[in-house]
Amino acid sequence: MQSYIVTLDIAHPPVTSDDAEIILEVELRKIRNSSSSRVLKIIHGYGSKGRGGTLKEVIRNWLFVHRSLYRVVIDGERANIFNNDIQEMLRMCGHNADTDLRSPNRGITIVWVK
Repeated sequence: MQSYIVTLDIAHPPVTSDDAEIILEVELRKIRNSSSSRVLKIIHGYGSKGRGGTLKEVIRNWLFVHRSLYRVVIDGERANIFNNDIQEMLRMCGHNADTDLRSPNRGITIVWVK
């Protein structure tokens, strides 16, 4: 089954932490209710100092608290073609075109919705 990746860019321009959580919740609810989308790629950036910014921490903490709602959450740092979760997602969902799923990117987080 081919499904679509939804990209959510909250880093350009950056949003507040509170707004980021609300936007994330709304987008994930849309994907859970969609028949054609199962993956959300969140662009949160990696902070001006290059070690993780507020948005990255807020998003990942929110996803951790709500982790039972998702099949898998993949930190961008772990995204590569050898990652078992990425391989299964590519096989199940048919995401061959998105290069962010195949190489590390500390400015993103990928959510595979159940």
